[in-house]
Amino acid sequence: MASPTIPKEMKALTSSNKSGTVTTIPVPELRPTYLLIKVHSVALNPTDWKHIAGGLHGDPWSIVGCDYAGTVVSIGSEVTKSFKVGDKVFGCAHGSNSSQPYDGVFAEYAAVKGDVAMRIPDSVSFEDASTIGLGSITVGQGLFQQGKGLGLELPFEGKGNDEWVLIYGGSTATGTLGIQFAKLAGYKVITTCSPRNNELVKSRGADEVFDYNDPACGSKIRELTGDKLRWAWDTVGNDSSAKVCAEALSSHGNVCHFGTILTNQLPRDDGVKYTSTLMYTVFGEEFLKFGQTFPASKEDFEFGKYWFELTEKLLKEGKLKNHPAKVGDGGLDGVLKGLNDMQNGKVSGQKLVYKL
Repeated sequence: MASPTIPKEMKALTSSNKSGTVTTIPVPELRPTYLLIKVHSVALNPTDWKHIAGGLHGDPWSIVGCDYAGTVVSIGSEVTKSFKVGDKVFGCAHGSNSSQPYDGVFAEYAAVKGDVAMRIPDSVSFEDASTIGLGSITVGQGLFQQGKGLGLELPFEGKGNDEWVLIYGGSTATGTLGIQFAKLAGYKVITTCSPRNNELVKSRGADEVFDYNDPACGSKIRELTGDKLRWAWDTVGNDSSAKVCAEALSSHGNVCHFGTILTNQLPRDDGVKYTSTLMYTVFGEEFLKFGQTFPASKEDFEFGKYWFELTEKLLKEGKLKNHPAKVGDGGLDGVLKGLNDMQNGKVSGQKLVYKL
């Protein structure tokens, strides 16, 4: 396929001064390890509005957005994964990157890291594909990557032996993927959600579901597991979620492991192992965030390549279901409204998706 004509300018949602703005900027230059894609659909994540509200962006701005689906229009010379112009791809990017302002995907064109991009199967729409990338690698790092997350047995490579694992926040986009991957690895999954989302998490494979609003939620999980729960993974990341996990895990702290996608602490000091993950290390590049420099991690990049190959394979084989997508109108202006709705707690059990 001949390379399509690429314009010099595009519309993008950029962040500066703690606000998001749809503006016209130059199309990103093609970097050696990147693909340039024409963006078709994007999906929203809490990290998107949090970066805007927290003023986490480059100088003077950064493009917002992590989850994407689109079509390849140009391929960098150092991309090793086999792509061709015209391929339909999906994945996640480092949105609102203060170190590289063009890394976000809420734009008509986007630069995305080539070796961690995935092909969209013919059976999957752009809209559904765009919901998967960030959640998938968050699951990979948090539940399975050795030395980083819980280090569970890998799907199809090990046996969970029907041991219990608690995934707090099962009706989140990350939670529904986490449930599926944990089941594929042979674990029995306990999860928490609002009762209105019980059917959603059960449809993804959850064995037991508890209402996180129940003050006895944690103690009921401990009772169910006979005080033997060793693994708890928190996809929400606040004091309330950590409290439930603390009460659910076995009273024998030295055999337990608590993992979180944020930095909330477990209110126990009896030897429970603690890990916290940050998705953005998967691209293998140094970046600045929260006033801290994160060095490039070859280990995380190599794991990311493995994990996204697995995700692509499972999606193609129909063994992985995306989070329910709610497709909105208005393009980039709609994205801004959707981010505001997320910030105000108006989204539950669905992933907001917009066509660009």
